[in-house]
Amino acid sequence: MNKTLTIVLIILALALIVYNVTIVDFNDPLGEQSIIAVIGIVASLCAIILLLILLTSKKIQEKVED
Repeated sequence: MNKTLTIVLIILALALIVYNVTIVDFNDPLGEQSIIAVIGIVASLCAIILLLILLTSKKIQEKVED
């Protein structure tokens, strides 16, 4: 996977987090409508963590090959 593509995916995940934060009702964050947005936020955070792990592993792989 290309580094540029990974960065674009991270930016898209951040955009999804921002969008879902606007949907969450902070008075009842686990309510019927807000729970979907909370799940979306958690899923986007997981995606960002996985992409950062991928970037780190690619850097390590490049150093090992040199």
